[in-house]
Amino acid sequence: MNLEEYFKRIGLHGSFEKLDLATLKLIHKQHVMSVPFENLSVHCGERITMDLEVIFNKIVRRGRGGWCLENNYLFGWVLSEMGYDTTTLGSRVFNSDLKDFGALESHLINKIVIDGKTYIADVSFGVSSQLWEPLELVSGKDQPQAAGVFRLIENGDFWVLEKTGRKPEVPNPDFAKSSLVNREETKQIYGFTLVPREADNFFETNHTLQTDPTSLFTNKSICSLQTPTGFRALIGWTYSEVTYKPEEGVDVLDMRDVTDDDIEQILREKFNLKLQNKLKPASNKAWYTL
Repeated sequence: MNLEEYFKRIGLHGSFEKLDLATLKLIHKQHVMSVPFENLSVHCGERITMDLEVIFNKIVRRGRGGWCLENNYLFGWVLSEMGYDTTTLGSRVFNSDLKDFGALESHLINKIVIDGKTYIADVSFGVSSQLWEPLELVSGKDQPQAAGVFRLIENGDFWVLEKTGRKPEVPNPDFAKSSLVNREETKQIYGFTLVPREADNFFETNHTLQTDPTSLFTNKSICSLQTPTGFRALIGWTYSEVTYKPEEGVDVLDMRDVTDDDIEQILREKFNLKLQNKLKPASNKAWYTL
């Protein structure tokens, strides 16, 4: 494993000796624009492991994406290898159906300290909740990004990430009432403490997420990639191209259903992905929005 290969994977060349916020922002944004958030291994008969070398080979050398336990674990290694003061944290994802945070710390994120200021980096949540740049760990501060206004709220020793977005505009009438369309203006995304975590804190969760029949990830095949104007997503057989239009106060969701025969081409052309094993798309009933 080496940093040069990783930088090439995300479209960067050269060395980055200044361990400042500007460099962190650049690498963070390049990662989310280059590496999909995806759980397709679950639906290809592949096992997802938290072995860092396996993750490096999958994402960097084979050009795949991954979910947070792969992407953010890899990203934390990159930052540590570069010399950043980096700590792994665990977070509990908010479930809009249950109106509560999940019981498991199922989402891995990274905390970075630069010149006495603390930042949260997350390159692997996907769709409209994806940060393009790290957030400063300051309670209640509006931090505008392309997807909307993100906020970190401190509640005792528990921090909550929330986002205020824009109204969805769905041109295809077939999807006007789709459960994939988020209609909450402000939504909670996940909550976390600042207690450091190690990789082995997530081993059991990593197994559960890909085997439990009630898990979101066994019920839906998900692939999303950020673009300069928004993001693309393939959820089951629904392909979406989302364009952020902050000047109009809307996000335009261009949604359409595709066939099994379309999927390989869409993955190749829209996400730059080539799978080794046959994908069996899934879109069972489970809480998930773009």
